[in-house]
Amino acid sequence: MRIQIFSDIHNDLKQLERVVSQDADIYISAGDLVTWARGLSDCAKVLKPLGERLWVLPGNHESSDQIAMFCGDHGFRNFHGQVFDMNGWHFAGLGYSNRTPFSTPGEFSEDQLAERLAKFAGLSPMVLVCHAPPLDTDLDGVKPGQHFGSPKVREFIEAEQPRFFFCGHIHEAAGNEVKIGETVGRNVGKQGYLLEL
Repeated sequence: MRIQIFSDIHNDLKQLERVVSQDADIYISAGDLVTWARGLSDCAKVLKPLGERLWVLPGNHESSDQIAMFCGDHGFRNFHGQVFDMNGWHFAGLGYSNRTPFSTPGEFSEDQLAERLAKFAGLSPMVLVCHAPPLDTDLDGVKPGQHFGSPKVREFIEAEQPRFFFCGHIHEAAGNEVKIGETVGRNVGKQGYLLEL
């Protein structure tokens, strides 16, 4: 089973074409297809052939309502706060970031993140995909000493130990991989990552 996971396209349609040209069984967009919610219809033209093989999270630049409408209009699957099972694996998805200084459309408080992540407790084996990275890791660093991830996402990973964790949001950390206990975590960024299970 091949899963292509990507994030933070931000209207770069050429890169979107490249990342979805990778042959996979399913595709997961981990948020921020666009910037400030503008241009989703342009992305839909590129993504349309994927149909129900594409699962979509809202990043902090899209609202949950916008992504629900985007998926409904174009035959994609809304992954926000959802779980789907495939080949014995549980895939859990949560969009939005923790709070930013920019008041973007898709932000949760730490309590809201914790409440929504709690729905995924006990799933095993789990592949967890969030837009927000865990705090104080190589997945959320902008530069040395500057980390902008979520403490509650990190707490959940430490407690539940999903087999794999994927995120985006912090562009400077794209491509970085870490171990958090037994969890393998990666910031997939706009280059994407092909997970083979």
